[in-house]
Amino acid sequence: MRTELRLVRLVRPYWGLLAAGLAVTFLASVLDGFVLVVLIPLLKNLFGTAGELNAGSTQLEAWVDWMVQPLVAGLPPAQAAGRLVVVLAAGLLIKNAFAYLSNQITVRAQEGLVRDLRTRLFDHLLTLDLGYFQRTRPGQVISAMMSEADQTKTVITASLVALFRNVVVLLVTLVVLSQISMRLTLFTLAFVPLLVILLQRLIRRLRVHARARSKERGEVTATVTERIGAMRLIRSYGEEARESAGFDAQTSRYRKQAIRTQRFSSLTSPITEVFSGFLVILIIWAATRPDLLGLEAPLAPATIIVFLMAALRLTSPLKTISGFPAVMALALASAERVFQVLDEPSAEVDRPGEGEARFERRIVFDRVSFRYGDGEPVLRDISFTIPRGKVVALVGPSGAGKTTLADLLPRFHDPSAGQILLDDVPLTRLRRRSIRALMGVVSQDTLLLNTTVLANIAYGSAGASRDRIEAAAEAANAAGFIRQLPQGFDTVLGERGTRLSGGQRQRIAIARALLRDSPILILDEATSSLDTESERLVQQAIDRLMRERTVLVIAHRLATVRDADEIVVLEEGRMVQQGTHDELSRAGGLYRRLHDLQFREDEAAVGARAR
Repeated sequence: MRTELRLVRLVRPYWGLLAAGLAVTFLASVLDGFVLVVLIPLLKNLFGTAGELNAGSTQLEAWVDWMVQPLVAGLPPAQAAGRLVVVLAAGLLIKNAFAYLSNQITVRAQEGLVRDLRTRLFDHLLTLDLGYFQRTRPGQVISAMMSEADQTKTVITASLVALFRNVVVLLVTLVVLSQISMRLTLFTLAFVPLLVILLQRLIRRLRVHARARSKERGEVTATVTERIGAMRLIRSYGEEARESAGFDAQTSRYRKQAIRTQRFSSLTSPITEVFSGFLVILIIWAATRPDLLGLEAPLAPATIIVFLMAALRLTSPLKTISGFPAVMALALASAERVFQVLDEPSAEVDRPGEGEARFERRIVFDRVSFRYGDGEPVLRDISFTIPRGKVVALVGPSGAGKTTLADLLPRFHDPSAGQILLDDVPLTRLRRRSIRALMGVVSQDTLLLNTTVLANIAYGSAGASRDRIEAAAEAANAAGFIRQLPQGFDTVLGERGTRLSGGQRQRIAIARALLRDSPILILDEATSSLDTESERLVQQAIDRLMRERTVLVIAHRLATVRDADEIVVLEEGRMVQQGTHDELSRAGGLYRRLHDLQFREDEAAVGARAR
């Protein structure tokens, strides 16, 4: 019941709305019974029958007479029947108006629930450790937020309201039936446990298959999301046919699982239908057996007609009530997928006692080690200091741990051992938001949003004026190409900024960092993978950005860090050298080997261009 109880807690803000919906639903269901009861005097007047419906129905007869006698008193049968038809039509109209109102109230509640659930999911995603997004396919997250969250609403709102409505209809109908003949009603109900047993066996199987279908749907969504982002790669390597075949196999697996799920889900309706049909036959047979019902004579034809109509009214509520577990099984399977995401532990949570960050003197890495989860350490016992206003570079082969080390500074992760101090205060005692407010980040993989150039530069600097934004673009060597775009600074860049070249995206990112004007700057491979002209423009912008700032630079191209105040050399997660460019060049070792290798590669590239 854990999943069900969590869903009930989510619907608390909508108790009032749901209560109103249930009240209107109750009125609609009672009117449904009223319409049924009005048929009794209508049939009597149409067929000219007199007296009680049968010996066991005096209470119902008295109740009906009390309701309709003021409407038909003193009228001939034909006129009385006409008036009752008007009453019947009015009852139907009002009942359906209430049903429509109930539906609208329910929609407001269920869509509000889905909105809240999606917002909660999104807010929770913002607090998760970055490692979660590295080990989880984006499509799985999207599926949970969209498809699964939407499916979840049926368990609390639409299905529960429908269940309530049909339970009321069922109870009202049973009251009418019991007043006609208690024995015949009990005879009818004696077969209900058989239906319940059959459905319970179906539900157990259905829930297993519903979970599997939900997982497969997430996999399909994940594949589509991933492959759309890799469309250039797919076409470049001519992998269209293989990707098509792989996706066809995946969707076929989902199809098979959906068919298995639907096989059990669809059985609930025909089982209920067959059950209802056999029940009608048994009612007709029993109604003609006065000895079975304890009556002196068989029920009158009008009585049997009313009882059958009332009994047939049970079919729809029974279908809905019996189908409710199937709907619940599907919705709960989706809810479990949603809660799997919500149950991921939050990393971005401020703890009691954490203070505001300030930076006046230095940043110290003190015997820092780090590992992802239970894996092997990727950083081991690293110590160095970055004085305010100085530039420190991290260099080393790919996989040495440079980016991981830089990610510890804005607390994207916390060290597994050791500590990082900001003005002698451990980062773990400072709020993440206040730490990051001191930092600007420009990385190799520049992320731009599907919005205007102006909004992309102003991201993280809410309230910045247009003049300041354009000045930042000028300083980043970006204003020239921005003004050549169709709408200039108001041009929408498209998802991930694909309308721009790599160098242009980098300059937008530098403009963003300039506008933020943070005292600490992290540059992660900011000039890699650029052509010569783009690199020159980006490097000029970076030079302006670095002025009077404390900078941590990550670079493969050692030529870009010659002027750093200190260079830290990493290899396999360890700090193997430390010093200035000249000191490290004289000392030999890994730095000298990397420098000489790149120097020869650069000479070869220049010679190749000359030829």
